[in-house]
Amino acid sequence: MASSLARILSRGFHVSARRRALAPFNMPAMSPTMTEGGIASWKKKEGEAFSPGDVLLEIETDKATIDVEAQDDGILAKIIAQDGAKGVPIGSIIAVVAEEGDDLSGAAAFAEQAATRGPPSNQTTTEPKAESPPPPKDSQPPTTTPSTPSKESLPSGDRIFASPIAKKIALERGIPLAKVSGSGPGGRIIREDVEKYKEIPALASATQTNLAQPPAAALPDYVDTPISNMRRTIGARLTQSKQELPHYYLTVEINMDKTLKLREVFNKTLTEKDKSAKLSVNDFIVKAVTCALSDVPEANSAWLGEVIRTYNKADISVAVATPTGLITPIIKDAGSKGLATISAETKALAKKARDGKLAPAEYQGGTFTISNLGMFGIDHFTAIINPPQSCILAVGSTEAKLVPAPEEERGFKIVQVMKVTLSSDHRTVDGAVGARWLTAFKGYLENPLTFML
Repeated sequence: MASSLARILSRGFHVSARRRALAPFNMPAMSPTMTEGGIASWKKKEGEAFSPGDVLLEIETDKATIDVEAQDDGILAKIIAQDGAKGVPIGSIIAVVAEEGDDLSGAAAFAEQAATRGPPSNQTTTEPKAESPPPPKDSQPPTTTPSTPSKESLPSGDRIFASPIAKKIALERGIPLAKVSGSGPGGRIIREDVEKYKEIPALASATQTNLAQPPAAALPDYVDTPISNMRRTIGARLTQSKQELPHYYLTVEINMDKTLKLREVFNKTLTEKDKSAKLSVNDFIVKAVTCALSDVPEANSAWLGEVIRTYNKADISVAVATPTGLITPIIKDAGSKGLATISAETKALAKKARDGKLAPAEYQGGTFTISNLGMFGIDHFTAIINPPQSCILAVGSTEAKLVPAPEEERGFKIVQVMKVTLSSDHRTVDGAVGARWLTAFKGYLENPLTFML
């Protein structure tokens, strides 16, 4: 063949360099820690050709939905793992591919042979319970068995044994099969049993009434939503964090008057064309976090079992709510960036997160996390640490508050106050260290010009 399919994918996909008319298309690993994933959707149909750069399918990882692009020409001969498949192991065969001009007639057989090596998804099949076939019609029951068996001779359990025609007649006439005695082999209910059944008058009247006026279908009491890979990972990681990490919490109130005023001045200087670049309060928070981490580097650390790793750069994870769950894209080396750059990167990453388009490198890692629920009107909350990080900062809303002010004529004044709570891992960050970090953070936000110099 003129070209090879060994480069069919850009992210970890591998096929044998030795070409055949048909080749297996294996589940690629989209990150170093990925062991399984899901097939969100195929973008090419069976028999459809593809070229370099074409999106072949979308793969659902534990954090995002990622496009898989072709790196060479080819044809998608057969799809094995269909749209919506969950728990597909890395390296398992999910499709069969070929090259232009190859004979595709054997794709189905190739796929069946590949499927016998192991299912491509975690879907399991439940074998039906073994059931003995009914005896032939001309067989006679043993002479010791009465022609009409008692209820004690019927099979135990909730299942009722009846012939198809008996079930049909019972359904049409509203006859409860559980109350019909079967005269067939093994107590099986046959047609004659249903036709000879005599209903209790009151029951028959009620049945006819119900048939004439069928009750409206009752609405279900609940809705079951399948757990996505992302939600499963969130649950596992946060459960582990809450159970294994010795959390403690420190809360302070911050006067946001100067930060809000500085933000207002900056945003007023933006022209109509630049309005999309307006700064948010969260941009100032990110910058103040990096400055405080520079002053108290012990908080910029991670527990790694045998060592405590202290980072020299502040890679800030910013929690973003998406339709499928929480994800934390990372602003890399945020301490070296200005407010405008932090703002632009945060907006771009948040959009990619909500669209499910984050690359693994954009959300894996981070040295410190910020979770801001202030925009939802939450004034105070505690957050769960994102391991192996040592700290996460929970940010509440900014609210007006009356405070004593002897210098004022009225003796009080109104200030804009924001509550923040630092959750820390006591194995790496002692209480005094957490307090020093919060004091530094509070100082930067109450005097924002200090990190503008």
